[in-house]
Amino acid sequence: MQFDEIIKDTNFSDADKPNLIDYSKQYNDFDWNRDAYSKLEWLPDGGLNNAYECVDKHVKNGYGDNLAMIWLGKNGEEENYSYTDFKNESDKFGQVMLDLGMQKGDRVFIFMDRLPELYFAAMGILKAGGVIAPLFSAFGPDPVKDRMLDAGASYLITSPDLRKKISPILKDIKTLKNVIVVNKDNRFTDPLDDGDLDYNKLMSKADNKKFKMVNTSQYDFSIMHYTSGSTGKPKGVLHRHQAVVQQMLTGHWALELSHGDIYFCTADPGWVTGTSYGMIAPWTNGVTQIIYEGGFGAAKWYEIIEKYKVDIWYTAPTAIRLLMRAGEDVVKKHNLSSLRFIGSVGEPLNPEAVVWGERNYKLPIHDNWWQTETGAIMCANYPSTNIKPGSMGQPFPGITMGILDDEYNELPPDNSGILAVRPGWPSQMFAYWKQDEMYNSRFKKGWYITGDQAARDKDGYFWFQGRADDVINTAGHLVGPFEVESALIEHPAVAEAGVIGKPDPIAMEIVKAFVTLNPGFEQSSDLRKELIRFSRDKLSAGVAPREIDFLETMPKTRSGKIMRRLLKARELGEPEGDISTLEDD
Repeated sequence: MQFDEIIKDTNFSDADKPNLIDYSKQYNDFDWNRDAYSKLEWLPDGGLNNAYECVDKHVKNGYGDNLAMIWLGKNGEEENYSYTDFKNESDKFGQVMLDLGMQKGDRVFIFMDRLPELYFAAMGILKAGGVIAPLFSAFGPDPVKDRMLDAGASYLITSPDLRKKISPILKDIKTLKNVIVVNKDNRFTDPLDDGDLDYNKLMSKADNKKFKMVNTSQYDFSIMHYTSGSTGKPKGVLHRHQAVVQQMLTGHWALELSHGDIYFCTADPGWVTGTSYGMIAPWTNGVTQIIYEGGFGAAKWYEIIEKYKVDIWYTAPTAIRLLMRAGEDVVKKHNLSSLRFIGSVGEPLNPEAVVWGERNYKLPIHDNWWQTETGAIMCANYPSTNIKPGSMGQPFPGITMGILDDEYNELPPDNSGILAVRPGWPSQMFAYWKQDEMYNSRFKKGWYITGDQAARDKDGYFWFQGRADDVINTAGHLVGPFEVESALIEHPAVAEAGVIGKPDPIAMEIVKAFVTLNPGFEQSSDLRKELIRFSRDKLSAGVAPREIDFLETMPKTRSGKIMRRLLKARELGEPEGDISTLEDD
């Protein structure tokens, strides 16, 4: 059966649910200032704080006994925390940070697996006026070093195993005042490194009754994420406490989060989805969130959904494709009838996955689009609207999106071009850390230029077509080729490196590298394996190249710039396009 026929014959069940929120009818005249900010609790003195909106307001409003978190450890542990517990633990950690001398705006890096202490620490730092900078726990030493050096990190919170992994680079972070080590349930027996602080001892001495929340305004910085570019080191994207309003509302309208829901988000907090929709959106909406320390596993995920009667599940297209590969038999072994909404983000969701979800989960999978820079969902397939499989959906109320030509003029429907957004939404990034020129370059003729290519149809649905630059989207993680190239050329055998994204049926793209060798080194399969191991040690398995090819010469412009476009065209057997700037061999 052809795909068009599959869609035609599929009865998408979301269209038949009258209880779902119909944002399009209720919020056509939506205004952020009138309709959104009134939904915030605000601090008693008029300020705004993400953590207060996530935790304290629920205790204040009589929901303190409600479960905020069910933590499931990778070794079978389970811990439950109410909103009152969450408030007490985050207050204590806020006091810990104040006692250590943390100042408003200090950047505090969190390099941990998904432990309850990660979330207590994050909320405590926000309450105490700090800026949280989460790091993906699978990173190697180099990405951690680059980000902490760039941000001028003041504090690091980590676990013994991850601290050991990055130990050699910490001496280079001259701004670092303290390292706080979380040894969950005494899993590790080695003593702390000299100068490190024990999380449990600090918390045992902290007095949550003494804690007084720092007065933050909606314009104070709250979260710093790093995103990759095609040239240069990753860029620090700064968000403000103001972002909470959009994260809260999109969580409610686009994901259907409400008080009492059981919510399962599979994103790691080291990436923006894991903070915006793994912390802020769910807890501002008062849900009980499942935090699973382990990684992907089809049977395990289904077991969690069945056992805890998960209502809302938010995951990534790569995970969905892996679930499809695991097959339908494993689905049939579990009762997933508690689910009422499934969402996906991080990369385009192929249409077949939407249909597969409808057939196997009795629910379609709702794709949406946003970026680290946007801070929150901008465009979505909503619970109340018909899904067009393969589409990003329609813009969120209060968001204006457009498709532009190369001169930044808006195009009519049914044209492809530059995906752009009118600035001014609450979760918009405030800056690239110390990169004003780069930040300013993202705004043209009154539009924020996303770096993505897309199209819009006559019904107002947007369709993602690809990145406009060389950034690689591998399993939902944006990888900058420059960062990978820089790691490779540190190996004594490598003279030059060029990195591209190669299409992959599961991860969307994998990282592929091309290298030329220094004199005295010969191409071999052993050297190829050594280079892959070398880059994994420096970066991480998810960022390092999965494939490496050797070249005699690298295609470059006359000015000496490696032509990644040409490397990709030759790899994929596509037309090479204009090569007039190619240097002579």
